[in-house]
Amino acid sequence: MVGAGAGQAAGADGALMTVPQVLSRARDTARELAWLFKGVMGENAYQAYLDHHERTHAGGLPMTEREFWRDKTDRQDANPEGRCC
Repeated sequence: MVGAGAGQAAGADGALMTVPQVLSRARDTARELAWLFKGVMGENAYQAYLDHHERTHAGGLPMTEREFWRDKTDRQDANPEGRCC
């Protein structure tokens, strides 16, 4: 990189970033990628269910995580909708 000294990198806007800033940005990007991957794989489905349940069924007890996954699997088996596997 032209103009970047030791321990510095150029950001998207051309401004120089220090090593801690680069590491912080890399950490944030890794978290975003993990969140995206979990969403694609369905890993965050139980948390999404809990959030929905809290908004729409105030006062009622949500399913346990085990009950949730059993119910989700049963519904997918009964109604296959374009799943690859």
